[in-house]
Amino acid sequence: MSIVNISCYKFVTLTDREALRADLTARCLALELKGTILLAPEGINVFLAGSREAIDAIVDTLRADPRFADLQPKESLSAEPPFRKMRVRLKKEIITMKHPLIRPEAGRAPSVAAATLKHWLDRGCDDEGRPVVMLDTRNDYEVAAGTFDNAVDYNIDIFSEFLPRLAEQRDDYAGKTVVSFCTGGIRCEKVAIHMKAIGIERVYQLEGGILKYFEEVGGAHYHGDCFVFDERGVLSADLQPASGRVHR
Repeated sequence: MSIVNISCYKFVTLTDREALRADLTARCLALELKGTILLAPEGINVFLAGSREAIDAIVDTLRADPRFADLQPKESLSAEPPFRKMRVRLKKEIITMKHPLIRPEAGRAPSVAAATLKHWLDRGCDDEGRPVVMLDTRNDYEVAAGTFDNAVDYNIDIFSEFLPRLAEQRDDYAGKTVVSFCTGGIRCEKVAIHMKAIGIERVYQLEGGILKYFEEVGGAHYHGDCFVFDERGVLSADLQPASGRVHR
């Protein structure tokens, strides 16, 4: 297990994406990293694998840019890199939602840490006694690999289908505390912002997503594995490649 895998993202305005792509491509290739970095006007999304030394070096490089100084990568280990090549890509969004008015950089929705969420789920309610609803914002093939116990999901094929389905079910969340979650935090952050904007009162995003939850508290209240977008397929709660494999 000598390969370190990291994922992280940051919603921040990027106006120099072409130059940034050239610089990051050169640095990643020099460090013999593999994976994908997505650059969009709304921010950066990073999935990289390499030696401990190379990963530490690229994180230092990213954090040297004031825009990325607070990046907090999630880590897991594997025997081999789960990516075949290194790519730095320009995208319209780092996660496609097709809703330009949702701008996390302008202000995040409240978040809940993994340990606090586990405490709520242990109790069956939040600290004020409200029922907690876990809202899975991922696509159907991701949910099939595993999800939180009794989580709500909308059986969507692509993320841009989520908001219309949410609008249909909006009244279901009255009087409840809703925790939106996804693999690493990007989708649930956008969803939580939108839910607050449409008047759903008690909304949180799971800080760092399922992978951070696994890292900090294990698999409590979660059944199955977590789909990841690399050659490992799915990760178990100990952040190791699971024996089964889910295909899209």
